[in-house]
Amino acid sequence: MFNKLLIANRGEIASRIIRTARAMDISTVAVYSDADRDAPYVAQADESVHLPGTAPADTYLRGDLILAAAQRTGAEAIHPGYGFLSENAGFATACAEAGVVFVGPSPAAITAMGSKIAAKDMMRAAGVPVLPGVTVDSDRDGDPDRLRSAATAIGFPALVKAAFGGGGRGMRIVRSESELVEAVSSARREAASAFGDGTVFLEKFVESPRHIEVQIFGDTHGTVVHLGERECSIQRRYQKIIEEAPSTAVDDALRDELGRAAVAAGKALDYEGAGTVEFVMAPDGTFYFLEVNTRLQVEHPVTELVTGVDLVRAQLLVASGAPLPEEMLHTAPRGHAIEVRLYAEDVAAGFIPVSGTLTTLEFPEFDGIRVDAGFTSGSTVSTFYDPMLAKVIGYGDTRADACSRLARALTETRVHGVTTNRDLLVGILREPEFLAGSIDTGYLDRHDPAGLMNGEDDVTQRTHALIAALAAQAGRRSGTAVLPAMPSGWRTLVSQPQSAIFTAGEERFEVGYRFGRSSLSAAVGDWTPQVRIISASASQVDAEIEGVRRRYRVTVAGTTHYVDSSLGCSVFSEVDRFPDPSAMQEAGSLLAPMPGSVVRIEVGEGAEVAAGTAIVVLEAMKMEHTVRTPADGIVTSIAVDVGHQVESGQVLAVVSDGQS
Repeated sequence: MFNKLLIANRGEIASRIIRTARAMDISTVAVYSDADRDAPYVAQADESVHLPGTAPADTYLRGDLILAAAQRTGAEAIHPGYGFLSENAGFATACAEAGVVFVGPSPAAITAMGSKIAAKDMMRAAGVPVLPGVTVDSDRDGDPDRLRSAATAIGFPALVKAAFGGGGRGMRIVRSESELVEAVSSARREAASAFGDGTVFLEKFVESPRHIEVQIFGDTHGTVVHLGERECSIQRRYQKIIEEAPSTAVDDALRDELGRAAVAAGKALDYEGAGTVEFVMAPDGTFYFLEVNTRLQVEHPVTELVTGVDLVRAQLLVASGAPLPEEMLHTAPRGHAIEVRLYAEDVAAGFIPVSGTLTTLEFPEFDGIRVDAGFTSGSTVSTFYDPMLAKVIGYGDTRADACSRLARALTETRVHGVTTNRDLLVGILREPEFLAGSIDTGYLDRHDPAGLMNGEDDVTQRTHALIAALAAQAGRRSGTAVLPAMPSGWRTLVSQPQSAIFTAGEERFEVGYRFGRSSLSAAVGDWTPQVRIISASASQVDAEIEGVRRRYRVTVAGTTHYVDSSLGCSVFSEVDRFPDPSAMQEAGSLLAPMPGSVVRIEVGEGAEVAAGTAIVVLEAMKMEHTVRTPADGIVTSIAVDVGHQVESGQVLAVVSDGQS
């Protein structure tokens, strides 16, 4: 076994690998970009090496810099995690040439699976069922007549998919011939941007499919085994957000069939280390090969929990030349595990990634709950990398146990500073169809995310608005030099109430309160509850409202107030009573929904446009996001050019109603 390991990755997976390496008494080396200088994983490692820059191409994708860091620190092995260089055959080869162990499969196996087209041919030859398809790797192949002919032969609906890469980038569903040419062109642009190769392929799209994957593991002695399946059907924008093991759709017989197909794929590759064979499964249980991920998967914790196997430990053992541990040769799922990916993203705006500083990130400690996090309170979520904050995994004897524990843990998680998908995840975990296991990749097409999120009711918001005002009052008063224990606004004679105004989305809350000699009167709009304060500070209020006592936790960042209680979490913006008129946006302004780069401007100034017309296309997180006009009008100005970097909220264009 090697003594020192360099982790060529960042965030939660770097922390995860460090945790196992420490338990095995292996020293660890982290690498970090400018943006990750203060990230938790850097402090957790024994040593670290700076990679100058922020963009992945300048840092985590620079194999030469990473190998130099390994040589400088004396690291004998490199674990690539997932993403970045984890499936880069050239980097694996460079490691071997430098005498450094690459913790992963052979370069030949990575190369064979690097092209989804070549992978399908190999799997077909190995007896693994695959879907029919056709390749589009050049402008000539994108000829409309050829595309229509190929798609007709395959049959609609068809799926356009990037040949190199994954994560939902370069993927489109085409349901009719009229959509085909634009879908292929758009997918090719996105694939070229994300993976450096615009090759895509068309294949038959299976309606109402489940996404089932099988964990395989091989060693250098010719042994290949499977460790059961994972269900990864709950997805948004073709990216997984909830995974579980085992699948509710797989019985013992089907599990054996899937396992044998996955092992056949592994043997065809002479596979070493951890890998995942992904399948698409029709409602009748028929399954087809999708791809082999030649690395550790994001969702590996659910397999670890139901098998009791530490997959990172097994990777390190196999990489050192040891045979597979005995406990991995015959595994069967015990209990049930569900993982959710907590993302910094705006679900209501179409799952747009967001950036910012995490004012608070705190997870409750529950039996049966595991948290793999890459951030902590005070961390910055940058625009340069994937916006996943953490993976939260629930384990129980039954699937119902895992769902309820996980839902409760997420509910009690305090996450402030950036918008997240937390409420959507909780909504899914409590939704009857999901609880019944009746899921497929179209789940979020059938269930409106906004409906699943179950926004706060009026009573909760009014209560929390009042608490925000009282906490702010307590904070101001505690900082005064004169009678700090006396509530502000208190008078021996009746006086006008103190006031505060908050907004939450489109809602406006006008709070008034007045302290008497031994009482408090309060109102939120026309709601005048009975209130008794037990204790209050800027960060915590213990209050009895309408006869029910609760403890409320309050966090303030600038003019934003976060209130957490057993009722839920509310976020308020405090309204400035004297706003600066110069800060007002011109009517009809279209704003950037996220930081990004302008890749296309679809219309010119003076153009008449209808509601829904694409105006500007941004690229962020290697994906395209189209900004459309919400109403008919005339484009009176375009405020950006192609190539401009824009910030969230920046004006991109102005569309007037056309009336003088």
